[in-house]
Amino acid sequence: MITGKNYIGNLLSSIGNKTFKTFNPQTNLENEFVFSEASNVEIEQATELATEAFQKFQKVTGAKKCEFLNEIANEIENLGDELIKTYCSETGLPEGRALGERDRTVFQLRSFANLVKEGSWVEAVIDTADPNRQPIPKVDIRKMLIPLGPVVVFGASNFPLAYSTAGGDTAAAFAAGCPVIVKSHPMHAGTGELVASAIIKAAEKTGMPNGVFSNLNSSGIEVGVSLVKHPAVKAVGFTGSIRGGRALYDMAAQRSEPIPVFAEMGSINPVVILPNAAKIKGTDWAKTYAGSITLGSGQFCTNPGLILGIKNDDLSSFIKVLSEEIVKIEPSCMLHPNIIGNYENNKAKMLAQKGLETKATLDKELSANYGRQAITTVEGATFLANTNLHQEVFGPYSMIVQCENIAQLEEIISKLEGQLTGTILAENELENYGSIVDALQNRVGRIIFNGVPTGVEVCPAMVHGGPYPASTDSRFTAVGTESIKRWVRPFSFQSWPNELLPNELKNENPLGILRVVDGKRTNSNI
Repeated sequence: MITGKNYIGNLLSSIGNKTFKTFNPQTNLENEFVFSEASNVEIEQATELATEAFQKFQKVTGAKKCEFLNEIANEIENLGDELIKTYCSETGLPEGRALGERDRTVFQLRSFANLVKEGSWVEAVIDTADPNRQPIPKVDIRKMLIPLGPVVVFGASNFPLAYSTAGGDTAAAFAAGCPVIVKSHPMHAGTGELVASAIIKAAEKTGMPNGVFSNLNSSGIEVGVSLVKHPAVKAVGFTGSIRGGRALYDMAAQRSEPIPVFAEMGSINPVVILPNAAKIKGTDWAKTYAGSITLGSGQFCTNPGLILGIKNDDLSSFIKVLSEEIVKIEPSCMLHPNIIGNYENNKAKMLAQKGLETKATLDKELSANYGRQAITTVEGATFLANTNLHQEVFGPYSMIVQCENIAQLEEIISKLEGQLTGTILAENELENYGSIVDALQNRVGRIIFNGVPTGVEVCPAMVHGGPYPASTDSRFTAVGTESIKRWVRPFSFQSWPNELLPNELKNENPLGILRVVDGKRTNSNI
């Protein structure tokens, strides 16, 4: 049941004076529930509880964390239709999308549950003592990953489940042993509260310390600012705009104790269509990319917003088919009036740039909050000369850059900002374009061959990040079990009594995990 209150640990609270409602973009009306924004007192209570909880939670075994994460997944499933209906009413997205995202959220939680149950993720390394080593004896040193402390997670506007309250950031932080305070996204506060209730129930059922999780409502930036600046907070997770992520990053760096901000931000996800691909399969790729560009009304962080090719008749044909196909696709509702407002404003700014030509746009009347897809094209030299053309337009929009030759194509790629993904479409020609592959690899976190960037598999091999501004730290991923490494730090014990070491580092290896002992990977005891 939605109350409109904040979760301060397991306590529902609404002592603040500021309230707000969420919005249904399909009906173009406010939803009925009233939410209370977290006050400074409630922020202080949540951070204090998280600090206290960390003292216990950091020592919770992998087996118990596994129970906790699996129980969160169970409780989210138990929310049933209420969660799905609330999700749809706050996003305008269809029921199928809601069900799919719920399943992905549950899968993420269970993936981290399996990870911590097995236990080798701590990357235990043991260098045993050698008292007879010359010229000086060697001491015993043992290293493993340990949690950072309380983490603040910002809910994402475009993924109310998978990247929000119990999404990948929260699941990874719990797996690492970090309490989480969620700054709920104002566009889907009801969805957030329902998921928060599931986390609280799971925490209580599995005996987790009170304060291991809190959920704070906000209608603006004030709550988030207070949390990032709070000395009890040790790390931040964010998915959203470059402007928002960079503001948090700078704020965290200016603290007396700077903390890491792991922000996944803007990306136009360049797609390179090589000559043979345009010639042989240009029509097929055009139809495929019309669907990818408009998928979810273009509101995916991996939406293909830039297509690069060598100027010739085959590329012209590709552009023509793409432009014809994209207007055949029925527009869909965008997440919020603010989202579509930003889309139309940014698109208008792009269309006003000199040398940009519109190839496709819808001219029919649409319902409120439905985004109009658009395809534009520009010459390579113009694109190079005007960095305004390099910026993201968040929505169903894509630009094709017609390059004069391979050298110009390579130059354009090398001068792009960092991106989440890069894609190469090729037909028996890739070996001739090694410099293009190398240039793209230097600008992205994931490179795709003959596919579309939309869709992010949740698996250990996934990298969902990239050079700035795709993310604030390209060494880490925001998706998959490897994302746990954002919330931990390496820690060494030197000459420590065996009986007082964590189980992960004891001679007898009671957990049976894989470790590196004197340079050899083994799960044997010492």
